[in-house]
Amino acid sequence: MLDDFLIRATLAGVGVALAAAPLGCFVVWRRMAYFGDATAHAAVLGVAFSLLLSTPIFAGALLVSLTMAMAVTQLSGRGFAMDTLLGVMAHSSLAFGLVAVSFLSGVRIDLMAYLFGDILAVGKTDLWVIGTGVAGVLALLWYRWSALLLSTLNPDLALASGFNPRREQLIMNLALAMTVAVAIKVVGVLLIAAMLIIPAATARPLSRAPESMALIACIFAVTATLAGMKASFVMDTPTGPTMVCVSAVLFLLVQLLARVVYPSVKAMSAQASRQ
Repeated sequence: MLDDFLIRATLAGVGVALAAAPLGCFVVWRRMAYFGDATAHAAVLGVAFSLLLSTPIFAGALLVSLTMAMAVTQLSGRGFAMDTLLGVMAHSSLAFGLVAVSFLSGVRIDLMAYLFGDILAVGKTDLWVIGTGVAGVLALLWYRWSALLLSTLNPDLALASGFNPRREQLIMNLALAMTVAVAIKVVGVLLIAAMLIIPAATARPLSRAPESMALIACIFAVTATLAGMKASFVMDTPTGPTMVCVSAVLFLLVQLLARVVYPSVKAMSAQASRQ
């Protein structure tokens, strides 16, 4: 079954979507959208190191992403504004990574594949790496869900309940780094943040509880992945960007329905209750 490149691409895309969607909910709740960009941009430097040392791309991207996550966790709250800190680290790491790649002589590299993804080129080894990473992220979220959620919604209450909000932030940052590392092959470093944020933002108006928001975000993420691959095949467009475009269209449709349909239904319900 795995000999078919379309099946490998589908499994990789769905796996990344299932990991990115619930994690993206925490990114939205914590208003850390820029952190996804910073971690993803840092992965370019990891790609350059991997090519230089002839090591697996995943290992280099994961190492640099983890370093970025830990650095942001340690520096936050120490006189640095979070948006400023992330802006400096994101663009600096991306620039250093691109410059480092330019110095690699004798190495053939398709930079566009790392920037925007090449899901149709996912091999069996890539698929196993992605599957392992996705399973690790989902297991971590399931195991630490209550602590992460409480630390996100009310850090003081989390501290009183015996949880360390700073430790939970580090755990979430590490999960983000893992997701970024496994998603490079699917959507590329420049589009990973979109896979994190857009499904979660799409699910928000339709959710009344954190768990339902994470579940609905997964449904939207998987739908965008499968529909994006189909649209890419039909229109002969880049697969990763097409998936993000479909996700953006779903976001716009849900926002339109939330603004037009929901108020009308709410007004009708209120009128019926008065009668």
